[in-house]
Amino acid sequence: MIFASVLLPALLASLVSGVSQARSATTGIQKIKHVVVIMQENRTFDNYFGTYPGAAGIPMRNGRPTVCIPDPVRGGCYRPFYDSTDRNSGGPHGQKDSILDINGGKMNGFIARVEAAASCRKPGDRTCSEIPRPPDAIGYHDSRQIPNYWRYAHEFVLQDHMFEPVMSWTLTSRMYMISGWSGLCSTPGDPASCVNALDNTARPRGYPSRDWYCSVPTPHYAWTDLTYLLHKAGVSWAYYIHKRPEPRCPDHTSVLKFNSHPFTPGEWKPLSFFDDVREDGQFGNIKSIEGFYKAAQAGTLPAVTWIAPSPEVSEHTPFLISKGQAYVTGLVNAIMRGPDWASTAIFISWDDFGGFYDHVVPPTVDANGYGLRVPGLVISPYAKRGYIDHQTLSFDAYLKFIEDDFLGGQRLDPATDGRPDPRPTVRENVAVLGDLSNDFDFTQRPRKPVLLTLHPRPVPASAFSGR
Repeated sequence: MIFASVLLPALLASLVSGVSQARSATTGIQKIKHVVVIMQENRTFDNYFGTYPGAAGIPMRNGRPTVCIPDPVRGGCYRPFYDSTDRNSGGPHGQKDSILDINGGKMNGFIARVEAAASCRKPGDRTCSEIPRPPDAIGYHDSRQIPNYWRYAHEFVLQDHMFEPVMSWTLTSRMYMISGWSGLCSTPGDPASCVNALDNTARPRGYPSRDWYCSVPTPHYAWTDLTYLLHKAGVSWAYYIHKRPEPRCPDHTSVLKFNSHPFTPGEWKPLSFFDDVREDGQFGNIKSIEGFYKAAQAGTLPAVTWIAPSPEVSEHTPFLISKGQAYVTGLVNAIMRGPDWASTAIFISWDDFGGFYDHVVPPTVDANGYGLRVPGLVISPYAKRGYIDHQTLSFDAYLKFIEDDFLGGQRLDPATDGRPDPRPTVRENVAVLGDLSNDFDFTQRPRKPVLLTLHPRPVPASAFSGR
């Protein structure tokens, strides 16, 4: 009896404390009034953070990678190597390439896919001699090239198990980012007419040239995206892109101006082609990037913001990494300097793996994914400092966080969202998916901004070895 009288109050206190903490976590997310998703291009976790201290990076022994990627055409194998260059080539990165790179879990097909894409079939081929030994697809960078990204990881949150949502490329990954699915639809405006599709979903207009723009019909993505739920709930949103003048398709005098103007390719702005966006009268929410800077300065950021780059600042091969880092730093600085910083969560990631090496086998959550690991960062006045999040995550976690914050936990679920489509899985409810709210401490005093220079000097990786 004495034993019970001692333990029972302690047990009750523990249960009350647990309920209190759960309630605190539930209400704490409401401190985030603005979610900003910055989506860059084509990098893996190992390519950018494979040697970051404490993260699940490239397997090493005595500072040397323990893995060796075979070169099936030219012979031998090559270990991941430090790549000091600012301009990369990467490798092919469609669905087939993802499968062959993963190679049944061996994660060793990356050089083979580079060679296949170059039609390098035997060592004497001219195309084989043009491929570096080793190709930069298995190279990695560190704080000497991307000091700001490493600094954000050091100051805020780095996610080392963020996976692209699907084994495919830019278009489908960005479709998942905003809708939790990708499909091919036969009837405009009818989500029930869509079928599951990855690489073969309808290509959008606007890339890579004016002639392509004028010859490709406007696609119709008829399934339901998150903006449908946001609009119904009266939650503001914007998708910021780099706009360019619309060409007069019969008039070829506009070709030069169209092709030379910085722009966001169609594959990087799929929200422009979702039928529900037009049907809801929300197409005007797809705005020029200049509007983002004005909103950040004025303190008028919408509740939900997505930002897509132009190729020059995207980090997509062959564009410079340094220009992409400067661009992202400018976006983050703009938020940090504005009135909305105190209530904002910034999520930064890279849309697909770009053919670059990563050593972690992606989990299988349904017929479509996940794909390979990509870097993930969380920046917020409520973000934990120097925290490495080891949860299994994907872009579906962004949807889940936004839904939990602004929609009371409503999901993009065909059974409940009023606009049923045949998606195979409600991705936000997949059991393996982590919860982004774990990256925050809503009990802490809001963190001050960490403003960084756009063009930083290289920082030795040893500077991040301690906290």
